Amino acid sequence: MRGDDAVGVEIVKLLKGRVPRNVKLLECQTVPENFMREIRWFNPTHVLIIDAAQLGAEPGEARLVAPDEILGMALSTHQIPLSILAEVIENIVNAKVMILGVQPKSIEFREELTPELQEASERIANILVDILDKLVR
Repeated sequence: MRGDDAVGVEIVKLLKGRVPRNVKLLECQTVPENFMREIRWFNPTHVLIIDAAQLGAEPGEARLVAPDEILGMALSTHQIPLSILAEVIENIVNAKVMILGVQPKSIEFREELTPELQEASERIANILVDILDKLVR
C-alpha cells in the first residue's frame, strides 16, 4: 500500500515460473522475518533480498549491496532492519546474503507501482532470469 515500496514483491511475482527448481521465491511483504522457518527448511547457499531503498539515484535504478553496507541506508518499511535479518539468515543457514536495493519514485499511499518502477521491475526480473539461466548451464 506504499506504492513503489512493493517493488521487491512485484519482481518476485514476475520471476514465478521462470527460475530453476533449485531457486525458492518468497513474497515476504513487510515481514520477511516470518519466513525464517521456510528459509531454514530450504537451506539455501545464497539469499537475495530485493527491496526498495533510498539510494539517492534515479527511480528504478538498482544497486547490489552487502548487508554490512546498508547501515545508515534508508531501506523499506520492515519490522526489523534488513541488516539484522541478513545476519540472522547468515548465522542460521550459513548462506551468503546480498540485498538488491531499488530506488523508488514514490512511497506515498497507493496500491500500484509508478510506471518507472513497473518498468524497472520487468527489467530486473529479466536480468535475474538471464543470470540464473547462465548459472544453471
